[in-house]
This record gives sequence, structure tokens and C-alpha cells, in this order.
Amino acid sequence: MSVDLDLPAAHSVPRGFLWGATCAGIKASGNPDVALALTADAAASAAAMFTSNRVVAASITVGRRHLAATGGRIRAVLVNSGNANCATGEPGVEGCIATCVAAAETFGCIFDEVLPCSTGIIGVPFPAAKVVAAMPSLQAVIGDSSAHAESFARAIMTTDTRVKMASAVIPLAGESDTEAHEVRIWACAKGAGMIGPKLGPPHATMLVYLFTDVAAEPVALRAALAAAAEPSFNSISIDGDTSTNDTVLLLASGVSGISLTRELTPAFDEALAQVCKSLSRQIVADGEGATHLVTLDVRGAATAEDARLVARAIAHSPLCKTAWSSGDPNWGRLIAAAGYSGANFSPEKTRIWIGAEPVFEYGLRAANFDEVAAHATMVQPEYTITIDLGEGPGGCQFLTCDLTVEYVHINADYST
Repeated sequence: MSVDLDLPAAHSVPRGFLWGATCAGIKASGNPDVALALTADAAASAAAMFTSNRVVAASITVGRRHLAATGGRIRAVLVNSGNANCATGEPGVEGCIATCVAAAETFGCIFDEVLPCSTGIIGVPFPAAKVVAAMPSLQAVIGDSSAHAESFARAIMTTDTRVKMASAVIPLAGESDTEAHEVRIWACAKGAGMIGPKLGPPHATMLVYLFTDVAAEPVALRAALAAAAEPSFNSISIDGDTSTNDTVLLLASGVSGISLTRELTPAFDEALAQVCKSLSRQIVADGEGATHLVTLDVRGAATAEDARLVARAIAHSPLCKTAWSSGDPNWGRLIAAAGYSGANFSPEKTRIWIGAEPVFEYGLRAANFDEVAAHATMVQPEYTITIDLGEGPGGCQFLTCDLTVEYVHINADYST
């Protein structure tokens, strides 16, 4: 059993879904700002992971209620971009519910089978009436093609500079030599800033939508999603800020007629993981003002959690990130960030490389430290920093980017 990846194009969209997008007048640009994904017939099985921020948008409050009420069954996903509907009080929650009711009436389902999502500026009153008024337009444009799926992916963008999509196909042998079946996964994401996800179980934001036509119960999807999210969406950072609206949603229509059996699960998990890693990479590569993509390869930690603590501390350090923007091999900032990370390690056992260049060894500057060679590595658009803590078997890989003047410009003027 193999997995064919098609990244990041919008081909091989799964069966059983319709997508569409329209302009409701939320974005000042006039670009599409309301998107809908709809199951063609029955509700899909669903699994979701949301931000761990204690401050959450109305859409997350309502979405959690709906998933609990339906037992993980979703008929429609309704996304608005340009307004986060966060810190908007009870009117924001009521407005979110009103949009779900309007979508349910338009597309023939009950209102708690609609999962709402929002992204945009925090604290601005939610224009529910605009979203409600957009329902007839959405109904007129939805379809099941890859072009319709891409229109959904584009409408959810805010400060993104490019659309983010990925897909995979799992081919399966049929009952006869000439018969073949396949399971499809197609996914899209948005996010370019305010990215430091800390997802837990059930301004710019990370939104991820994964669609598949496999037949599976919500409990199986939850396990698959949790496993795929940890090395992908929970292992990236642009600026370290955890959004109030982060949402990752996996929907299974079941229209392929192929069940997620024990035999199929490894191939499905592999395909889902690869799609999630592609999207997470696309998100970081499109980081606001980013010019360098940096992989932090932390090894030799006492535990995997210690490795993650070190990676996050370095990825979130403004001093490290600004040094990366100019290719400055200031290794002292790396070891200092590791030191305050909370991980249990000794600098006298630690080694650090920038690319292939040793920069720190056992508590001191590396004997063969070559500043020119390290700088030459760091001016490349992509490179790896390796940290070996010399403590044990724990490790992780964490993807991040530099911090530039352009990032400051974008976020200094974001709401004005």
C-alpha cells in the first residue's frame, strides 16, 4: 500500500464535499471573505483541535458546543476572514450563532451541524448581518471541483501572500485485478503571523481544514489528527504568539466507501502526516516578512519534552530571530535561549552546529569555529541549526523563521 502525494496543488479532491466563497464586504480589499465547505449528503465525521489560549473567539466557543451536541458530526464549515469575532462579548456569540442558523436554513441542515470559524482583527464588532446576507451568493457558487476547493482556500487568507494547499491519494487494490479504489485527502490552511500554535484537544490566525472521503468514526479521526498535528502544527513558530482562533479540523465524508480499518490506518496516518507537514511548512515559509526558513534539530535531550522546550525557546527568541535575518552567527544567543528554556541539560555536554559548521562545544566556542563559513550558511534561504544536549534519547525537529523589519511594519500598522 503506497501513498501518492500531490503537494501543494489542489488535485484529487475527496468525494462528498462542496466548496465555495463569496464577498460579504468584511475585508476592506473587497476580496472574498466568506467561505463554505459543505457535505453533499449526510454529515461528515469530524475531529477538531483548537487553540490553548484562555482567550478564545466566539467561533471556538460555539464550535465546541456544536461538536459536543452532534457527537462529532458536521455538515458545513462556515469561515469568515477579516474579523476575528474575539473579545466581542455576548453579541459576538449571538452573531456567530445567527450565521450558523442562516447557513443551516440555506443548506438544509440543523444549526449545530455548522462549524463556524473566524480570522482577522480582535475586538471589532462582528458583522453577522453581512455574513448572513452572503448565504444566497454562497449557495450559487458552491461546487465539487478542485477550482471550488481553491476558492475556499483563497477566501480564508488575511495577511497570507500565497494560497496554501496539499493533497494525497492512497491507492487500494480492488476485488478484481482491474478494479481499483482510492482514499483521497485534500487540505488547505491560512496563516502568516501570530503563529505559535499550542493546540489542545477539542489578527492573523492558523486555520487548517483537512477533508477526506474515507469512512471513519470521530474517535478514530481524533487519534489520527492528534498524531499528525504534533510533529507539524505544534512544531512550528513564526513569532511565538498563540492565536485566539487557531483551529485544525478533519472531516471524513465516507463517500469512498472504504473504511478506516486497522490495515488501512498506517497508510492513512502517513498520508495525513505528510499533508500536515506540507501545510505547516508552507505557513512558516509565508511568515510575515520572513526571508529565512530555519529548522531546529534538537537531539540528545533527556526527554522529548526537554527537546521541545529548547526548540521553542530558540524559535521564540527575538535576539535569535533577528540574528538570522542578517546571517549573523551569534551562537551565544542560541545557548542562552536554551539555558532559560527550562530544559534539564548541562552546557558542558552540549554541542551546536549551524549547518555543518560547529559553533559551540562543551561549554565553549567550538575550536574550529569559522565565522565566515557559518555566515555563508545563514545567508541561504533555508538551513538547519543542530543542538545536541548530550543527555539522553529525546529529540524534536521544529520549523521557524527569521524576524525582519518587514514583520514590524506589517504588525505595527495591521489594524490601521
